[in-house]
Amino acid sequence: MPEQEIGETSDMRSELALSLPPRVVIENVHPEVDAGRFPVKRVAGESVIVTANIHADGHNAVAPFLLYRHNSEERWHEVSMTLRNLGLDLWEGQFETVELGVYEYTLQAWIDNFANWKRDTRKKMEAGQSISLELLEGALLVDDAAKRASSADRERLLRYGRALNGPDPSDVSWLNNDRELDGLMLQHGNRHPIRQYDRILKVMVEPERARYGAWYEMFPRSCSKRSDPLDKHGTFKDLRSVLSYVAGMGFDVLYLPPIHPIAQTGRKGPNNALTAGPNDPGSPWAIGALSGGHKDVHPQLGTLDDFDELVQEADKHGIDIALDIAFQCSPDHPYVREHPEWFYHRPDGSIRCAENPPKKYEDIYPLDLACEDWRKLWQEMTDVVLFWVGHGVKIFRVDNPHTKPYEFWTHLIHVVKTLHPEVIFLAEAFTRPPVMKHLAKCGFSQSYTYFTWRNTKAELVEYLTELTRTEVAEYFRPNLFVNTPDILHEYLQFGGRPAFIIRLALAATLGASYGIYGPPFELCISQAIPGTEEYQDSEKYQLRHWDLDAAASIASYIGKINEIRRQNQALHYNRNLQFVPVDNDQIIAYIKASRDNSNVLLVVANLDSHHVQSGSLQIPVQQFGLEHSYQVRDLLTGSCYLWHGDSNSVELDPKINPVHIFQIEKKVKSEQDFEQFA
Repeated sequence: MPEQEIGETSDMRSELALSLPPRVVIENVHPEVDAGRFPVKRVAGESVIVTANIHADGHNAVAPFLLYRHNSEERWHEVSMTLRNLGLDLWEGQFETVELGVYEYTLQAWIDNFANWKRDTRKKMEAGQSISLELLEGALLVDDAAKRASSADRERLLRYGRALNGPDPSDVSWLNNDRELDGLMLQHGNRHPIRQYDRILKVMVEPERARYGAWYEMFPRSCSKRSDPLDKHGTFKDLRSVLSYVAGMGFDVLYLPPIHPIAQTGRKGPNNALTAGPNDPGSPWAIGALSGGHKDVHPQLGTLDDFDELVQEADKHGIDIALDIAFQCSPDHPYVREHPEWFYHRPDGSIRCAENPPKKYEDIYPLDLACEDWRKLWQEMTDVVLFWVGHGVKIFRVDNPHTKPYEFWTHLIHVVKTLHPEVIFLAEAFTRPPVMKHLAKCGFSQSYTYFTWRNTKAELVEYLTELTRTEVAEYFRPNLFVNTPDILHEYLQFGGRPAFIIRLALAATLGASYGIYGPPFELCISQAIPGTEEYQDSEKYQLRHWDLDAAASIASYIGKINEIRRQNQALHYNRNLQFVPVDNDQIIAYIKASRDNSNVLLVVANLDSHHVQSGSLQIPVQQFGLEHSYQVRDLLTGSCYLWHGDSNSVELDPKINPVHIFQIEKKVKSEQDFEQFA
């Protein structure tokens, strides 16, 4: 039945429904996050498939409807739900999200007296019993529905009523297959007493970039030209010249660490040294100086006009600029002078610096977002985000959101997305799982994950299954960063070049969104401060000069991976991840397929970056409609193979090719056209 529009003051609020208790039960509604307290998430164009167990006492038939509307609409749309499992009374309905913003949905159901009548009348007909009285009952039901119908539908219903009340009660075989009458009665039949689900649920609808994208993090101050002195501070203009390099690797998002003025007070030196030299640039996260704060750019990077030109030039390359938002201040920040009440104070009246005992960060003052003047502070922080939105930034990576009040983020994201629903927020929170999940519920579009620390097959399967195949997927969108300026995992420190290739391929194919911190990643930089995950000579504290043309670079491999991602819709989603059994714990395999199975990819990776590994895969051939023989094509190398049945073997040499990205094709050529595995 096509969807209909209904008024908000229709049967939903009928006095009759209040006077007679409804007999229908609506329970186990899915999706629903924390009893409807938080919205589920979709991107524009995706459907919301709603299921629920809906039933009534006895053998009564029920008529359930899914109601939905964009929050800019006053009227609800209703869609008739379909019975998916009779034994479980499981009903399903769906609607498509078209506009950005927030949609609302709920459910209604009532006992379908016409369906009851039709079912019982058909049984009596089949048993050869008289149905003359039943036909009179049916005519009364139809005539009653006609009273609520529009003129055109009213005339159709009255015609059916006359047919049921006609002279030949035996000639009603048309009842069994008449879909028009069923639809008219479902729309206009008596719905009292009606059961209204007691919650109005919500969907946050965002741009596609909230679900799918390849992120590249880069410090603009390290973008000086190769011909420049090593201590030359890069600028926005220098970064513009690097855009073609980033675009050439196929990245969609260029994420910049903080671009604001940096403090002199407490400035850190190389490798987080407590004392900085006269030419040391300091940490970009120590925000604020005499030249300005969160609404200003570092003078050595350029001007706001230069930044605007960068955003415009990036757009020409198909790249979105993402900006780091770190709500913390240096001792030199204007807020410290103008609003000392916004900070934490010690008993002696001094402002408390950031601490993670026994560590102290003398160059950073945390903001007290629960101070007495919290309303003005929250408004100012919201204005900071809106300021950069005004300069063309639509994506924000938020630093350490778990150290600020949850309700602050709920407020800020709501205000910003109400004005600009296209804005995307990424939560950088490596903390306890419930905290990370709650931040996602508060409105963050994407979230950092534990992927960096999940390196064994068992760890990857368990974690990615949780993120993509459980209720978590309704509100938590993972962004699988392989490395960050803070994290160089030991797998990369000791795995050599193959380790970088393996982790890249896993991140880019397990998740619809992933990211790398470059150029250290593509240059396979593996030097860390001994015993830590900190990069040696990290550009968090000093300028670096990168040779983007170095022979060791895997930039071309990254470009190939991102090209494969763009050309295959199966890699644009998270919930279609399906792991495949392999009889070797050093080999991981998984399938991603488009909804119609027209694009099916099989990824096979050797997790051992030092040794050749082989194993036998179990392919679910029946699930994807494969014949006994089928073709797989490695999209990385172009090689084709002929496989047979559900069990096939692979061998992966990490020094040659540690990863296969196979496209599974149903059409088969002759066997002599194919290479075979050794």
